[in-house]
Amino acid sequence: MEETNRQKKIGGVLQKDLTDVIQEELRKAGENRVIVSVSKVRVTTDLSIAKAYISIFPNEKAKPILEELKTMKSQLKHQIALRTKNQLRKMPDLSLFLDDSLEHIDSIEKAVKGNSDPIKNPDLLDKRKKS
Repeated sequence: MEETNRQKKIGGVLQKDLTDVIQEELRKAGENRVIVSVSKVRVTTDLSIAKAYISIFPNEKAKPILEELKTMKSQLKHQIALRTKNQLRKMPDLSLFLDDSLEHIDSIEKAVKGNSDPIKNPDLLDKRKKS
């Protein structure tokens, strides 16, 4: 089912505000060598839940930072609610997910550029191997 214009607008507002709040919190914590961006926010049709997909670089720090953000979820929600109080009646509940699509794209590029190119060497594919 396609998102309505209202869902897209709310998702965009939440995406911008969530990015600002997270970056502010990271600066307060002294994490200067970490880049965090909110790549997408999807809001349910009843506007009660917002699923935020977060990209974190470098990838080694992604899981610990995401877990820390999940523990701070109520604080993040409160700060975003203060920023959006004139735009939203009720702040949706936040669900945070790791967006690893860039890591996946990077692994595909490495596979294609490296020696393990299944196009050039079809024997690398498991289903092509004869048992």
